[in-house]
Order: sequence, then structure tokens, then C-alpha cells
Amino acid sequence: MNSKRLRKNLNLQDSTSMGALKNQLLIICVLVAFGTKGQLKYNDADTNFDNLLYKRAAKQYESLFQKGDDSQHVLQRLGDCYFFNADMENATKWYGLLFSKYEKVLAPEYVFRYIHALKGVGNYRLAKAIMKIYSKDLNAGGFNVAQLTNNDEELDELLNRQPQFYISNLAINTPVADFGTAYYKDKIVFSSSRDSLRFETNLYEWNQQPYLDFFMADTVDLGSDLAEVLPFSPILNTRYHEAVASFIPEGNRIYFTRNNYTNKALGRDGEGTNHLKMYTSELKGGEWTEAEEVPFNSETYSVGQPALSPDGKLLFFVSDMPGSIGGTDIFVVEIDDEGVFSQPKNLGPKINTSGREMFPFVTEEKLYFASDGHLGLGGLDIFESELINDGFQEPNNLGQPINSNRDDFGFIVQEDTNRGYFSSNREGGKGNDDIYSFHRLEEQCAQSVKGSVIRKAKAQPVVNVSVDLFSRDGELLATTATDPYGAFRFDITLDCESRYNVKIDKEGFIPKEVSFSTSAEQDYMNTLPMEITKELNKLIVNEGGVMKIKIDNIYFDLNKAEIRPDAAQELNKIVEVMKEYPKMVIKIEAHTDSRGSDRYNETLSDKRAKATGSYIISQGIEGERIESAIGYGEKQLLNQCANGVKCSTDEHDVNRRSEFIIVKME
Repeated sequence: MNSKRLRKNLNLQDSTSMGALKNQLLIICVLVAFGTKGQLKYNDADTNFDNLLYKRAAKQYESLFQKGDDSQHVLQRLGDCYFFNADMENATKWYGLLFSKYEKVLAPEYVFRYIHALKGVGNYRLAKAIMKIYSKDLNAGGFNVAQLTNNDEELDELLNRQPQFYISNLAINTPVADFGTAYYKDKIVFSSSRDSLRFETNLYEWNQQPYLDFFMADTVDLGSDLAEVLPFSPILNTRYHEAVASFIPEGNRIYFTRNNYTNKALGRDGEGTNHLKMYTSELKGGEWTEAEEVPFNSETYSVGQPALSPDGKLLFFVSDMPGSIGGTDIFVVEIDDEGVFSQPKNLGPKINTSGREMFPFVTEEKLYFASDGHLGLGGLDIFESELINDGFQEPNNLGQPINSNRDDFGFIVQEDTNRGYFSSNREGGKGNDDIYSFHRLEEQCAQSVKGSVIRKAKAQPVVNVSVDLFSRDGELLATTATDPYGAFRFDITLDCESRYNVKIDKEGFIPKEVSFSTSAEQDYMNTLPMEITKELNKLIVNEGGVMKIKIDNIYFDLNKAEIRPDAAQELNKIVEVMKEYPKMVIKIEAHTDSRGSDRYNETLSDKRAKATGSYIISQGIEGERIESAIGYGEKQLLNQCANGVKCSTDEHDVNRRSEFIIVKME
């Protein structure tokens, strides 16, 4: 990564802005919920909950519920107990009850958690419905995450995206937590709850597993598996949690996350919470020195999950420090040649959301991170964002199978080989969290197409239009039809940089065909807005620069102006065209041949013109849309058959006509 360019883009010389200090950090992943709070709020269940003893608290809250206490507090805490322990089945159950009783008074984060719980059990339909219902109110309230926007189509596209990765669960995984890989020379360092036997086993009361320590493994099989697992360092591993490390390029300095544990004592804030801190150590004489805190640690908020840029000049990390946008944000500091840190800089709202952004990893040109605030499949999803001139591009969800409906995080990659590791607590693993290897497949350019059909005149959607997709050579590739909203979509993959034709057809409308070419962009959705025209529109013609509605001649009985049934049938075509174009205005002209007196012909034609206009109005057309209805008799003959000129019947009939001239059409 070009750290000078990124430093300039992110304006690292600015200090962190101060915002409202969070009272409690609760990062929902195996690494982070280390704190304890001893304050008694309501009862023993609340005490256990505040101390992150969720299994114990859940049993107590369930006992209260069985005794008839279905208060908002109890239901919220029950949902949270299971949500924070990644038990989405039970979280969905209790959040569902919570919503059924207290929907109107819930805080935005409970909508957010319920959506994630639903995704965690694969109920994307209900999750999308809740996103759609609540997005406007919640985002207006400042809880801005992509999960709460109207994004039905985007989520469908993510679920249907072509996989780009091959993944494998590693043989070294155990029934307890294994996660958080880091490159260290030719080895991998990771965190695990496996009992190292180097210390007296000390169980973490939250999940009844040993505390996390660092372990080291050799890479085998072209970097897709790990072997020869050993404890990393007896100096850095303590009786409490160590997790998520990053090393400078030379490998002789480490940054890592640990409980606030210094001089063999746990530090706590005024409320009894033991926050996370970042520590650093140097390798000297083959041994790691005692760990030291970085200067931007605090007793009142957490700092951790370090990730160094490839040149070691930038240090990315996660914190809930003042200035955070959401539960946890990604920050960055610059490290100068003397090892001095700049002020922390929040990466800003393009990366950080009102949710949680965690586990950063940086390469020469990309930032990878986990988030539950950007649109995902459930829990934490892994995203990538490219470095651009003004910071980072919009994050891209890496899709399945890297991401699942559970927590997926801790992504690291060697981009020259497209191989790396990530961590997940998805179903089918060996333990609480497992490490997976992946191989990123060579991208095969693929696109899709969707569209909509509207009536040209009324700009209204048209349902049940047959839509056919053809190759450039005329091969029929797929057929579908428009839905009640006039929309259509083909569920096939298109080649990039290729030409296709789409044909639309519906009875009573003029068939239409549109050609389009796909681009070279991967996973691009081609959108085709299409217009369809009713067959009646063929009646609109241009005669000598004058727009008219052209129908067959209408006939009247001798010396009469009443509308006959056969005439009404033709005039109904005029009515349909005018209904198709609700702002169309016409004028009616009636003409006769030269047989009979001039005055009589003019009077009769005028009566017939006005009778014609009255009939059109009687069929539901507003009177003001007929500008005039005038009979001209024999004043505007179309041929030489004037008075005194001998003509055949057919020649005289040419002049007998009614004309419907379009005065206005929008």
C-alpha cells in the first residue's frame, strides 16, 4: 500500500474528533467481549448479563418469563443473551416475541439485531421485509447502516452472485475457538482457546473455554493448510486473552490485542469494565520483550485488532473511542521513522457505519475488513475496498462462500497467489470459530439483465408482457414475463462484451425489439427500460405535416346525422386512442362531395361533425378535448370533382370523409 498517498488522502495529521463516549463496548465476536461489570442494576440476571455471563443470565431470564414476566426488558435481554453467543435460532425466537409486543417502542439496534438473527437462520424473506418497513424511520433517526435500507434487489443479487472462492476447513481446528490468522515470516500466527499446557488451565466464564493464546503453525500445501502447531511465545501469552496480531515486514515487532493486563494485574474503568488494549513487543535475541502499550490506549474505551500496511508505516486498528460512528470503527495512525504515532484517524462513513467494522487487513492497494453494517448475508461479512485518490472505494461484499449467515472475519491474503485464510463460526465447522483457507478463483466475467416495460403514452407499467432474450445470432436464450410492476429479470448469466437482443410482445400491442451490449465489468447488472405501444397507435399518421387519427370512413343514412352501429365501431377506435393519450386534443372535420347544393352539404356535414363529437364525448372523453367539430361541406375537395365536373361514384366517394386532426398530444 502506498502509505504516503493514503496518509495524504486520509489527512492523518488531523486529530480524532470527539463524540459521545459509549458507556459500554460489546463487540459481538469471540475475541472481544472480555469486560466485566459489577454494578447491580435490577437482579442477579442483570448482574450476570452485565458481566457477559450470557448462558447463566439466559436461564434466569427464561425462568422469569415462565413465571409470567414478558416485559420488554426481559425479552430484550433474552434475545441479546443468545445473539451475543451467536445462537441465532434462540435469538430469533426471543426477538420475534419482543417485536410482537413492543414493536413501536424498540430502539433501532433491536431492529438491526433482529435482521441479523433472521439472516443467521436463513430467513432472508422476513429480513428483507423488515429492512423495507423500517429503513426510512430508522435511518432518519441516525442509525445509518446499509442493512436498514430498501435493498431487496441488492440482497438478491448478493445471494445469487457467482462464487469467486474455493474454501476449506483446516485440519488444525479444534472444538474450541481458533481464529485470527496473521502472516509471520514463513509461518502463520493465530489465536486459539486450545489448552497449551504451558499454563494452569484458566477457563473464561463467558463460554467455559480456556482463554485465548497465540499459536504458530507452518504453512503446507501451497499455503492452503497449516501444520505443526506450537505455542507462539510464553512471554506474550498470559492467563487472559491474546488475539489478533500483526507484524512489521522484518518480523521483529508485533502488535496485538490483549485484555487490559499489565504487570500481572487486570485494569478496569470506573464501572468495572476491563477494556481491550493494543500492545507491542520487539524480538531481541530470539525472545520477545515484555509487551508495552501503544500511547492511544485508554482505560475508558477499547483498542485492538491491529493491521499494519505492507511497508509498516500505517497501523490500522479497531476501537470504540470518541469519534466512532458505530459500535466499533476502523481507525488508522501513521508510524514515523522514530516509531512515533500520529493521532488516530477514523476512516470515515464510506468504511464505518452505525454497526460494527472490525478485523482490518491491508495490502498494497486494498483494505479488507469485517462488518455487519454494510449489506451482508448475516452476522459479520467480509468486505474489500480499493485505495483511490480520495480514500477508499465503496466496500464490496466478497459474497458466498467466503461469507455466510454467521460471523465471517479475519481475512488475510497474499494477492500474488490469491490464497489466504479467514475465520468463521458458520455451521459445519469443528468448533466455536474455525480457520478456513481459501483460493480466490480467476474471475470469469459474467453479467445479468433486468428491465421494465411501460406503455409509451401513459408511462404506466404493463403486466404479462412476454419478454424473450436472444443471442446475437438469434438463438432464444430465455423467456420470462413482466410482473404486476412491469418488471422482468432473466435468471441466466450473460457473457461480458457481447451483444444481445430483447423482444417484448403482448396482444393488442406492437412488438418491439431492443439490442444491447454487455460491458467488461464483472457482475454488472444491465438494466433495460423499455416502452411498448398499443396497436391502436398505428392509427396515428402524418399527412402532409398534419397529425391525424386515421380510421375507415364512417357512414350515415341518407340525409341523416345519427351515428349508425357500423360508424360507432369505427369511432370507438378514436375513443381508444384518446384514452391511450389522456392529454390528446383533436378537432373534427366532416366533408361531403359536390353532389347536392353547397348550402345543404355544409349544413348536413356540420350536423354530422357535431354528432360525431357528441358520440365520442358519450364514451367517456372530456368535452374540452374536442376543440371543434365543424362541417365544411364540399369546400375542401380532394380531387377535381367539383360542381359541373362529370365524375364516377368512386371519385365522388373520395371526398366524403370525416377527419380527426390532432391539435395537441403529450
